[in-house]
Amino acid sequence: MIKENEEEGAYIRVSVNGGGCSGLSYGMGFDHEKKEGDIEHDYFGIKVLVSSQDAPILKGTKIDYKQSLMGGGFTIDNPNAIASCGCGSSFRTAKNAGTPENC
Repeated sequence: MIKENEEEGAYIRVSVNGGGCSGLSYGMGFDHEKKEGDIEHDYFGIKVLVSSQDAPILKGTKIDYKQSLMGGGFTIDNPNAIASCGCGSSFRTAKNAGTPENC
């Protein structure tokens, strides 16, 4: 994906945002800048950034890309999530309810 989008040298930023039915949602995208307070990880040569604010919510989270007959996409397994919405696009943790929206 990095090569296909001509994003060589970019970081992958994983974030947690307020919103969704359950209160929190995941964000993932390219970033060319490491910000103050960011934590940098290296997974198989891919540099990943997480803000120090989001790190406790994402601790232990596993992100994988799966391909099937219906197409491909990322799966996120967050051991800190205690509830999620029916469509699976938002969640909440025991310590952070986020900002739920009407669905």
